[in-house]
Amino acid sequence: MHAFDVLGDPVRRRILEILAQKRHASGEIVAIVGEEFGITQSAISQHLKVLRDHGFATVEPEGPRRIYEIDPTPLAEIQHWLAPFRRFWEPKLEALALEIERGKRRRGTGPGPT
Repeated sequence: MHAFDVLGDPVRRRILEILAQKRHASGEIVAIVGEEFGITQSAISQHLKVLRDHGFATVEPEGPRRIYEIDPTPLAEIQHWLAPFRRFWEPKLEALALEIERGKRRRGTGPGPT
C-alpha cells in the first residue's frame, strides 16, 4: 500500500494528527476518534493496525495499555513525491511571511530592518 493510500482515509489522517501532538494510549485514541467519527473501537483498532503495518505508527505495551506513537519515516515518501510541486506554493509562502513581517514592523511589534 502506498503512503497516499494509507493517508487517503480521514480516520487514519485524524489518528496521525492526534499522534503528531504526543504519544497516546489506544483508549485515548478510541475516545477521541470514536466521538468525532461515530465509529466503534473495533474499527479504530483496524485503522491503528494499518498505520502500524505500514510504518506510520509504533506501539509499545505499557502494563495493560498500548501506547501509540507516530513514526515519521513513511512521511519521507510523501515529502519526496511532493518535492516537484513545492515550486507552486513556496514563493507564495515566502511572500506571505514577508508581508507578515512588514506588518509587524509597521505596528512596532516585530524586529527592525536587518
